[in-house]
Amino acid sequence: MSYLPIKEKLARRETVILDGAIGTEILRREVTWADHQLMSRPEFVRTIHADYINAGAEIISTNSFQLCRRALFNHFRDETHRRHIGAGDLDTRANTLLAQSVKLAVEAREQTKAKQRVAVAAAVTTLEWCFRPDLAPSDAQARTEYREIFQVVKDAGADLVLLETVNSIHEAATALEVAKEIGLPFWISFVLTEKGKLFTGETLKDAARAMEKGGADAMLLNCAPPDDISAGMKQLVRTTKLPIGTYAHIGRFDPPEWLFTEEYPPSKYTAESARWKKMGATILGGCCGTTPEHIRQLSALR
Repeated sequence: MSYLPIKEKLARRETVILDGAIGTEILRREVTWADHQLMSRPEFVRTIHADYINAGAEIISTNSFQLCRRALFNHFRDETHRRHIGAGDLDTRANTLLAQSVKLAVEAREQTKAKQRVAVAAAVTTLEWCFRPDLAPSDAQARTEYREIFQVVKDAGADLVLLETVNSIHEAATALEVAKEIGLPFWISFVLTEKGKLFTGETLKDAARAMEKGGADAMLLNCAPPDDISAGMKQLVRTTKLPIGTYAHIGRFDPPEWLFTEEYPPSKYTAESARWKKMGATILGGCCGTTPEHIRQLSALR
């Protein structure tokens, strides 16, 4: 599967259906997400991907949120401390799991007799915690780390990168540059405040300008409540000619996991997504808290 069929649909301004949550869906099925379950229960992850494909998703995202070398190393005081008390495979674990996350998504696609063509998006987020732009690494360090991550997922068979829950233009632009150098289609998705701005205070207008200049393939909004996504969409539709999309979260963050609520059952979430489509969104999916049933009902908007 190549990215070309998706690219052609977007060029025709046809609706593309993205999948829903992976991490919270694992939690909903009463299994911990602590190690992503990529090695310990691969069939479990593969089944969730298949459920989203059967629900109508045309893009399935890998179970790799916050999965990178930096995220693992941040648990330790420094490298000496890590080598003193850490597990022996930490130098290679992140890349091994990244490759495995792509492999499981590809296998789910191959094993599912779906009517629609399906692409695999490598789900990557900011190098530090996605809600804390103040912790971001230097431009040079970010470039090095994104190059490693993107090369691993490309070699494993990902069709595109979905850099999601991004909190600043600077880090987005750095990652976009690296993706273009490596030759991966690049979707960028920003997280917003309730006023429709990035967490840095930057505007979507400036973000869109930077993404267009860098050659991004699509620009989305995610990991915020539906009302915040709506606030962002009102601005985004006026500022870019890129294909745009939405995938809101539903529920509440209850560190370190997720608190499920009944505020947005599938029918209500679909109604919200229909509004975003009417505003100009051509990519529709779900973030934390959404389920295959949300995507099944959402797929009717195609």
